[in-house]
Amino acid sequence: MGFDRDRLPDPASYYESQGLHLKGPPRSKWRTTACQFHGGSDSMRINTETGGFCCMACDAKGGDVLAYHIQATGKDFASAARDLGAWRDDGKPQRPQRPTSLPPRAALEVLNMESLIVAIEACRVAKGHIPDEADKARLLLCANRINRIAEEYRA
Repeated sequence: MGFDRDRLPDPASYYESQGLHLKGPPRSKWRTTACQFHGGSDSMRINTETGGFCCMACDAKGGDVLAYHIQATGKDFASAARDLGAWRDDGKPQRPQRPTSLPPRAALEVLNMESLIVAIEACRVAKGHIPDEADKARLLLCANRINRIAEEYRA
């Protein structure tokens, strides 16, 4: 059982099946559409070759139609891949999926914030700032949260 990237749908067809109207020349690699994540009218850019997407307003982004489907539906990787016909079952029994404490989108938001805090502190250290005990405690909290989320979503 496993993921087969070659079975992912054609990006332009997939996005249009999701109700998105792709604007721009049909042969253009990058096309514009509305962002369903924040409701923007023309802020999402879609790569019609790879399926990658990026919203210029809310910063929703991903590398292919599977990443979009996961974010749009909140499903886990395997369920989203099944929806798109890119998951092959080999007949072996599946191990039960344990529930996660955070939905994927919320987990990404936490990871985004924690990594931003770590990056800011790294810049401060690079400029010669010596972290005090409160800074160190906050960095350890960031690392702990990042590790806990990674453990939950590790397959």
